[in-house]
Amino acid sequence: MIAQTIQLALAPVFVLVAIGNIINTLSSRLGRVVDRSRTLQKLHGETQGPEHDAVVREIRIIDKRIHLISRSLLLLVLAGLCIGSTVVLLFVEEFVGVNVQAVAAGTFILAIGFLMNALVLFLRETRHATDALRIPSELLELDRKL
Repeated sequence: MIAQTIQLALAPVFVLVAIGNIINTLSSRLGRVVDRSRTLQKLHGETQGPEHDAVVREIRIIDKRIHLISRSLLLLVLAGLCIGSTVVLLFVEEFVGVNVQAVAAGTFILAIGFLMNALVLFLRETRHATDALRIPSELLELDRKL
């Protein structure tokens, strides 16, 4: 029976690996965003007029991105904890003989819910990043035929 429990635990473990990879990606993004925020904070005191306004706009976007990444990371960690709980419950059921299938299913469903919400926040963060990187239309010279 232990072999069957290990087989049942494999699917949640694969989800846990995916969550770890997403956490790694978001942590890298957070590091880059924090570095950019430090640069912008230095520029804040050194700029005036339209240039200062552009710095402030970007700082606002960076602040929103940091918030979204942080919330997404929190949800991913919670998802990981739920997945770990699911695996533990599967083994507890096997070794103790207590029927906890409904609880294990609940923790797995909760984990998937956390994961989905984290992915939505990740999507929102990437949209904010894309908006911040838009090339001004005057630089595109769209009125010129090339």
